[in-house]
Amino acid sequence: MATANPTTDFAATAKDAAAEMQNRAKAAVEKGAVLTGEITEFHKGNLEALVETGKLLASGMQDMGRTYMEDARTAADTVTEDVKKMAAIKSPTELFQLQGEIARRNFDAAVAQTSKSTEAMMKLVTEAFAPLSNRASVAAEKVSNAA
Repeated sequence: MATANPTTDFAATAKDAAAEMQNRAKAAVEKGAVLTGEITEFHKGNLEALVETGKLLASGMQDMGRTYMEDARTAADTVTEDVKKMAAIKSPTELFQLQGEIARRNFDAAVAQTSKSTEAMMKLVTEAFAPLSNRASVAAEKVSNAA
């Protein structure tokens, strides 16, 4: 009856186990490096989207500011004309008629301006946050693919 040498069997088993651990560790390091690269690229895309959103918001707000300044100039010119018309009034009836016209015109202008401003702001928000929305879609896709 032949007996196996326990020392040789233990050394071979330990050597195989060490080789297996080394292979697993190497695979884990490689997988970690790939994952780190993907995370870095993902965050880089997020940062780029955030910068793009900031640029779009700044540009849009400048455009809206210019529009508001033009509207303010137009309103100032209108007020000047209204004052001239009031100075030329000769009777209380004319005053009440002019006041009615001015009130109607100003109400209609206020409604139109509010509508225009709301539309411009909604458009700006939609366009400016599109890059962030796209990044959220990418993130959702990555999560669904990982699951």
